[in-house]
Amino acid sequence: MRLLLQIVGALCIAMGLLWVGQGLGLVHWPASSFMLDMRIWALWGALLAAGGIVLVWIGRR
Repeated sequence: MRLLLQIVGALCIAMGLLWVGQGLGLVHWPASSFMLDMRIWALWGALLAAGGIVLVWIGRR
């Protein structure tokens, strides 16, 4: 169970950082993404990454 929490947490962090990059216009991949330069996706990505950090932290306890 601890390993699963860590894996899911790491995936949430990675996806959240991708969303932040796309929302801020720093990452333009994929080129046809609807999330590019949309600030709300930066917020959602930051929240997802924060949740992932919590999951990793719980999994390491």
